Amino acid sequence: MSKLNLFDMVTARYEKAAKVMNLDVEIQKILGRPMNEIIVNFPVVMDDGKIQIFTGYRVQHNNVLGPFKGGLRYHPQVNIDEVRALAAWMTWKCAIVDLPYGGAKGGIQIDPKQYSLKELEHITRRFTYALGDSIGPDYDIPAPDVNTNPQIMAWILDTYLSTVPPQERLRSIHVVTGKPVEAGGSLGRNKATGQGIVFTIERWAQKKNFDLKKATFFVQGFGNVGSWAARILCQHGSKLLAAQDHTGSIYNKDGIDPEDLQKYVEANGGVKGYKKATEVSHEQFLGTEADIFIPAALESQITKKTAPLIKAKLVAEGANGPTDIEGDEVLFSKGIEIIPDVLCNAGGVCVSYFEWLQNKRSEFWDLDDVDHKLKRRMVDAYDRVDEIAKKFNTDSRTASYIVALQKLEFVYKKRGIFP
Repeated sequence: MSKLNLFDMVTARYEKAAKVMNLDVEIQKILGRPMNEIIVNFPVVMDDGKIQIFTGYRVQHNNVLGPFKGGLRYHPQVNIDEVRALAAWMTWKCAIVDLPYGGAKGGIQIDPKQYSLKELEHITRRFTYALGDSIGPDYDIPAPDVNTNPQIMAWILDTYLSTVPPQERLRSIHVVTGKPVEAGGSLGRNKATGQGIVFTIERWAQKKNFDLKKATFFVQGFGNVGSWAARILCQHGSKLLAAQDHTGSIYNKDGIDPEDLQKYVEANGGVKGYKKATEVSHEQFLGTEADIFIPAALESQITKKTAPLIKAKLVAEGANGPTDIEGDEVLFSKGIEIIPDVLCNAGGVCVSYFEWLQNKRSEFWDLDDVDHKLKRRMVDAYDRVDEIAKKFNTDSRTASYIVALQKLEFVYKKRGIFP
């Protein structure tokens, strides 16, 4: 499978789980396709006065459990196939961690590095306006994703609020999550996905009697997710041996300080050139001899070609869809365990939910409260998946999908289909 067939990959995994659990055929038809697909083409005046047309997407996969929820990404490879896949993943993810949300995803097909801050603001605001009523605080709630951040969420918030009546504005700040804390965001949201990854690794280690104090690991992608996962995991005494991002790959057998590396990446735009580690090839990076591998970059990184290089005991998927179907088969054949993406990286949407709740209730929770609630939700979800894997004698990824599908099937059967 390639990136071009991402939705096909999601569909194949979904159908595999449906077959294993004997999902109701009629409900399988409903869940097999998105409810809504929105494509907007909108003009923006650039700094030089010229007009450029941009294409934006929002795919709303399913909302039987609650409002649509999912991130917005700004990336040159954003396309309808990718967004469909990511929206479906969000449906499964929210169901697995027991959130009252459905799945959605969106984005704009741009390379944000090619635009000034002012242009990005204009693009973001115009995209928000073009989406119109397709988003809303109790209908569809966007959040940050690849190349988007709290600043972009603040622009979306401000633009959306300007379109609703004044008396509704303070009741609508939960239209987006991942906002700056000062603008209604939640403590812990910035590290949430990385923190959730570590909570699932902790649970895996507990069940395997594996000592994280002696663990070694390596991380692909050293942005928000990968860097936070590395920093938090090192607090257990684990050692980061290698890191990779779009600029290159680095390795140090004696360990890399993730706090120091993060500061370097912020200053230099990537890991390349980091003086306290050696530059290595992509193949050498993937072949790092370590206990845990955390892929936290883009989709389809672990394939039939690259999976044989991996020697880790555990792959904890921080990214969405980092392993394709053939890659899965190789990892399973090698006895490498997987904490699948729809479980492993769900910490971000969990804390987005906490932010949404705080906004709705006019509350503000301290970081200990957020972390405690997140840990409980991630551990409970891990245990549900583990139990289903044993019950159906299946792999962890299929078990994750079954957990989601069982919940969705139950709700659909209780509610029925209109008319």
